[in-house]
Amino acid sequence: MTYNGHMSFSLLNFIWLIVGLLVGVAVNWLADYLPARERPSLDTWHWRQRRRPWLVLVSTAVLFFCLPLWITETVNLAVNSLYIAILILIIVTDLEHRLIYDVVVFPAMLLALAGSLLVTPDENNIRLALAGGLVGLVIFGALYGLANLLYGRERIPLGMGDVKLALLLGLMLGWHRIWFCLFWAILLGGVVTLVLLLTRRVGRGTALPYGQYLALSGIAFLIWGADYAQRFLG
Repeated sequence: MTYNGHMSFSLLNFIWLIVGLLVGVAVNWLADYLPARERPSLDTWHWRQRRRPWLVLVSTAVLFFCLPLWITETVNLAVNSLYIAILILIIVTDLEHRLIYDVVVFPAMLLALAGSLLVTPDENNIRLALAGGLVGLVIFGALYGLANLLYGRERIPLGMGDVKLALLLGLMLGWHRIWFCLFWAILLGGVVTLVLLLTRRVGRGTALPYGQYLALSGIAFLIWGADYAQRFLG
């Protein structure tokens, strides 16, 4: 996975643009269907009706159009694009409903294990994936337990969905990238929360969704993480 430093669009970019549009359609549909499936009486958010579909379509189209510039190996591009589509869905449902659905996460774990057998060795392999999954599970499992002791179940800032997502990211990224991913996710979550508190957009007792920070960091490290890890780990 290397970025050669110059912009050169090819047919693959435009094919991936169409893929990104299809991913956006699928994410929008699933983001409406899954909550209604879990809670049929759920009210539809006004902003979701008007803004979210277009925001998701445009962002996925632009991101997928650029992916072939950043991920040059075809197999890595295909596998990581699937992972990124799953993480975008998780971002949307976590932001809107503060829920990370098992029906998304558990099949994605199986896909991540299968993907570790397909990508190039510098990207991931089954041993790195299993070790990375263990790291994600242990670190966020420990954070969940600590937060439960400090805040109690009523005000706990983390959920089991975040623990499962950290495990999933470990499987997707592998041992060599998950450490960096979790560090930057925690840092990003802390900075955004601090800004929201200082601007009084939220109060100290407000429960904020955390999964989007994990998923955003995961997307970044699926794209650039292998090179980043090589520079730090040799």
